[in-house]
Amino acid sequence: MLEKKKSKFHLFTGWWSVLFIGVVSGLGHGFNMYGLSVFFKDIAGEFGIERAATSWSAGIGRLEGGITSPLVGWLSDKFGPRWIVILGIFIAAAGMIVMSFITQVWHYYVAWGVFIGLGLNIGLTVACDKMINDWFIKRRGLAQGIKFAIIGVFGIVIIQVITWLNDIRDWRFCCLVWGIIMLVSIPLAYLLIKPQRPEHYGLLPDGAEFESDAAKDEQSMIDRGVSYASSLQETEYTFKQALKTGTYWLLIIGFAAHNFIAGGFNLHVFPFLTDIGIDEAAASGMMGLMIFFTIPARFFSGIIADRVPKRNLQFLLVVAFLLQVIGISTYLLGHSLVSVYVLLVCHGLSSGAMTPIVILILGRYFGRKAFGSILGTMIAFLAPMSLFSPVYYGWIFDINSSYDVAFITAVVMAAIAVVATFLIRPPKILTDDNGTPR
Repeated sequence: MLEKKKSKFHLFTGWWSVLFIGVVSGLGHGFNMYGLSVFFKDIAGEFGIERAATSWSAGIGRLEGGITSPLVGWLSDKFGPRWIVILGIFIAAAGMIVMSFITQVWHYYVAWGVFIGLGLNIGLTVACDKMINDWFIKRRGLAQGIKFAIIGVFGIVIIQVITWLNDIRDWRFCCLVWGIIMLVSIPLAYLLIKPQRPEHYGLLPDGAEFESDAAKDEQSMIDRGVSYASSLQETEYTFKQALKTGTYWLLIIGFAAHNFIAGGFNLHVFPFLTDIGIDEAAASGMMGLMIFFTIPARFFSGIIADRVPKRNLQFLLVVAFLLQVIGISTYLLGHSLVSVYVLLVCHGLSSGAMTPIVILILGRYFGRKAFGSILGTMIAFLAPMSLFSPVYYGWIFDINSSYDVAFITAVVMAAIAVVATFLIRPPKILTDDNGTPR
């Protein structure tokens, strides 16, 4: 077993995993989210399809995520996340490589929508968050903040690299390069994605120390881990208990609104910017600015959430949605270049903070026991919205030659989410007359 001796050269195993998850997620999700936005007009032009039809690939991937996430969550809870992450990375990499050879529209839907979307949803969402939630309690927000900040940094880099590769070659070459990069990451996934909680390796969550002469057998460590979690006021909910709380359903309403706003906007932001007269190089830079503002939002939302009492966590979500209301409303009222920058900055801050905060709230409210199933099922409920949103944005443009109606819908959704998240309160396990949980 490992000794818990302080050393300035020692880094808790969980932090290495966080760093890897941040990097590989940044490469995968960054390419999927922002790469398609850069390639959007080229793919639509090459295959002669409108924007709504081009958007279907993103919607298909998100729908698959909703369908598979409950199973991925359950498998992660039962068997651990390692092989799930490896399988997902392999499928996504295969889809990227296949994209470089497609010749028909249905090939595009299968390669990007089915393979890339399915792979990333299997390997780099619920399973990775399950591991971080298991390995961190007190520093969970910091861990998630670091992970999402790394994703944001890679997003900025990816936009510039993809735009450059697309200029000197084409989108097919970009897909081939990214597929090879993802394949190369698989051996590291095997080494750094742990299938069990830290207690199974003679460690405690957060790298917390304990007496060096204490018993280190597996059961003793599990008991010590339960005691450590209890000392931090974390309650372990079963999946069924979580579903019976109103808190869980209010979180779903808020996260659904976020998926609608960000799902459509992130895909269409590059076409939106070029449509209003901004050249591609400048549009790429403006997208980079938007992604840049996600970085402090991702990082500091995690740190702040670690320090906010459980009873006040919902106000972080309220602030994030208010930023969306401010940003979208400013653009709709102004339609100026300044208002575009306000929109991008507010969207970057809000969307950057949103997912880390929701994941942290789920962990703080419902514990580690069934986290994968709880998060996976939430994503399943969001699947229809995830499918609908990018297609809706494209359809609105196809019939109006403008995204304004889609933006109006988004600001209404954000206002609804402000109210829903304001009503969230820490859950309480329901009991029968004898005090037995039900």
